Amino acid sequence: MTTQTIIGTAQEVRQQIRSNKWRGVTSGVAPGYVQANLAILPKDLAFDFLLFCQRNPKPCPILEVIEPGNIEPILTAPGADIRTDASGYRVYENGQLTAEVDTIEEYWRDDLVSFLLGCSFSFETAMVEAGIPLRHQELGNNVGMFITNIQTTPAGVFSGPMVVSMRPVKREQVVRAVQVTSRFPATHGAPVHIGSPEDIGIKDISQPDFGDPVEIKDDEEPVFWACGVTPQAVALNCKPPLMITHTPGRMFITDGKDADYAVL
Repeated sequence: MTTQTIIGTAQEVRQQIRSNKWRGVTSGVAPGYVQANLAILPKDLAFDFLLFCQRNPKPCPILEVIEPGNIEPILTAPGADIRTDASGYRVYENGQLTAEVDTIEEYWRDDLVSFLLGCSFSFETAMVEAGIPLRHQELGNNVGMFITNIQTTPAGVFSGPMVVSMRPVKREQVVRAVQVTSRFPATHGAPVHIGSPEDIGIKDISQPDFGDPVEIKDDEEPVFWACGVTPQAVALNCKPPLMITHTPGRMFITDGKDADYAVL
């Protein structure tokens, strides 16, 4: 089953995920609803991470912080369960990826604080409506994500490189892509880099660190947006005892509408 066949409200898609009827890449799924990256940490690290997000709003725009031990995102998705309703999860222990699972119920603890961070999948509907095609969606693939040489602003124990997502855009549409995505600062906003991958430390654009590779045609430029997978690169760098995240490209879908987060 491809992502493009999963159309419905955010609540309907979450129910399909929770009941294990569907799991996959969520780009193009529940169009119009805000998707979220996920980072879950023990309470004793939560303030440092909150400060990290505040200092790095491009890759880590906060949509909601869920109090220790709580599983319901009451502001962005009332009735949802943060342990079961993302399309996929990763578990990092002491900087090592130790598990990739469908639910995190067996890992849940009363001291865990959950952060929902804006995701660039949320502005893709606006890009498509503006006539900017997205090749990864057309192919049913995940977007390509890359660890860069752009350093985040440290906070407490957290520091490390920014991760970006890349979408090829026709040269005559690059300005339009910047205009469209600039309206969505809560989901990464305008690009952080255009063209020349080497300038931001990407040696091989055909080998993403996360997600799937995508062809860049002769009349296109690679356009890079800050990415909410950045906390996973930070986890690899800082090695917290435990960090649970979403699987890259397999997001938590909130009840919020893209239009509600847009600015004029």
